[in-house]
Amino acid sequence: MNTASSAATSSRIRATVWKILHSAGIDPSARRPAPTWTQFLHAQAQAIMACDLFHLDTITLHRLYAFFVIEHATRRVHILGVTAHPTGAWLTQLARNLFMDLDNAHRHFRFLIRDRDSKFASAFDAVFKATDVTIIKTQARAPRANANAERFVGTIRRELLNRILITNQRHTATLLRKFECHYNDHRPHRTLGQAAPLRPLPHHAPTDIRKIQRHDRIGGLLHEYQQAA
Repeated sequence: MNTASSAATSSRIRATVWKILHSAGIDPSARRPAPTWTQFLHAQAQAIMACDLFHLDTITLHRLYAFFVIEHATRRVHILGVTAHPTGAWLTQLARNLFMDLDNAHRHFRFLIRDRDSKFASAFDAVFKATDVTIIKTQARAPRANANAERFVGTIRRELLNRILITNQRHTATLLRKFECHYNDHRPHRTLGQAAPLRPLPHHAPTDIRKIQRHDRIGGLLHEYQQAA
């Protein structure tokens, strides 16, 4: 059964049930008060992480996959690994590595948003559930439900992947590591008031800026600016 016919069938079933209840004098139950998805994301931002995979192609037309996690409140991103074969076991090990790092830093989260990709096996979810993290699966074909992760994928494509030729997996890992550092430590974020995830803006802007220094990354592909001492 295709999607259109399934939707039509569901609609007919709902209409039939409503007619039966209406004829019996049974009113529909009141809508339960609950926050919208947007309200939930804003209210729980400090406790939410989101994850996803994105792909890239090398100059020899080999496809690679990278896995990352992004923190909702700070927009800090963790690019955890890159491989040509993203198996469930590989993702599970990356999840363990992430939580060892978070635990060492005494940082804790309550929710993880992910899509319904079959690569996220039960063992992957078990790593998070063991630390009392609730897995929230987005609806199929609903990229806006995981908007922060989708925005990061768009950012890394526009600012890095679409502007450079990648030779192999080792080259990819090096580039992603440098971009992660740039993204977290220097790149301004509009949601953070133009601060970077790991570098907040000073409370008072300097009024006497004499010289600005530019630092180039990845052969001049990325630029970082700071006030000279």
